[in-house]
Amino acid sequence: MITRRKVLAGLGGAAATAIGFAGYAFGIEPLFRLSITRYRIRPLNWPKGFSLRIVVLADLHACEPYMPATRIADLVRVANGLGGDLITLLGDFTAGHRFVRRTLLDAEWAAPLSHLQAPLGVHAILGNHDWWHDEMAQKNGAGPISARRALEGRGIPVYENAVVRLVHKGQAFWLAGLADQLAIELGYGRYRGLDDMAGTLARIDDDAPVILLAHEPDIFTEVPARVALTLSGHTHGGQVRLFGYSPVVPSRFGNRFAYGHVVEDGRNLVISGGLGCSIMPVRFGVPPEIVVVDLA
Repeated sequence: MITRRKVLAGLGGAAATAIGFAGYAFGIEPLFRLSITRYRIRPLNWPKGFSLRIVVLADLHACEPYMPATRIADLVRVANGLGGDLITLLGDFTAGHRFVRRTLLDAEWAAPLSHLQAPLGVHAILGNHDWWHDEMAQKNGAGPISARRALEGRGIPVYENAVVRLVHKGQAFWLAGLADQLAIELGYGRYRGLDDMAGTLARIDDDAPVILLAHEPDIFTEVPARVALTLSGHTHGGQVRLFGYSPVVPSRFGNRFAYGHVVEDGRNLVISGGLGCSIMPVRFGVPPEIVVVDLA
């Protein structure tokens, strides 16, 4: 028999659960959790016997209290200890929501990143929030933006429709970075991208394998088989993810490109869940992560 006492007890239990969920999602997972997520991938066109480890950091969204300079410094120490042959930074260094005590200046988040170390170097692209943060770039419709200047001022190269040829263990490969696909705000939810896939890949002049850095994963539908691996961020795994499903994903393709290792037509995409928060400072079921990709 259902009594008033049972109903009240049930409502109290539900309320306690909701409060606990909110407390964890807002106060624990975004601030104190860190996962090291590992993928081992053998692309179809990868040279036999060639191994390469890539450490990936994405979507810092530097701000206080969620991503202060001290936390970035801690992440740098963790990343340096993961044995990467190279480290990639996938954009969105600047804060992406208003629920902050303070947004970090570009110089503040770039300083700890300058201590990242890997034999083949540290390589960066930019994200939509980096572009949206720069009012002059939005007015002019062009960069270079302040985030790029901050990174390059610390010795970290930034790739916007650019490539670099690297050699590891006697094997050459290309690292290609796209400019952001949502760079210029046009209003009413419309954006102009500055990415140039064809022009970027046209800079590659031999048959060495290609790794593509693209902040937003939606471009993957256009990535040719020539590219061995695409690395993206931007989605944060939806920031709330339950049983492999994200209710809200900032992608035209929804959960298709929400998170993790995606294989389509023999092509490989890895989408990082990122480290910071966008829109709202909440995470549940998709803790901040550093990604390690072993190509072999």
